[in-house]
Amino acid sequence: MTGPRIQITFCTQCRWQLRAQWYAGELLQSFPDEIGEVALVPATGGVFRIDIGDAHVWNRKRDDGFPEITELKRRVRDIIAPEKSLGHADRPAT
Repeated sequence: MTGPRIQITFCTQCRWQLRAQWYAGELLQSFPDEIGEVALVPATGGVFRIDIGDAHVWNRKRDDGFPEITELKRRVRDIIAPEKSLGHADRPAT
């Protein structure tokens, strides 16, 4: 299966590896047939960024923190599989 590469760049100094791994697992679980690869890229300097090719899905500094998993899944879905339903994650927050 070929599909897009999702890159999660995380700061090792900030110890965000487990968070990056958790997001990777959640995305692979939700998009098993749509994702070609999830890469975890260690970095420094407080970076936490999620990209799909040239598309910037999330940037901790730009987006003010870390995404809720439902928001991250919606953003990824909108790029790689806009027709896919996310079930409960598609429902508006109450």
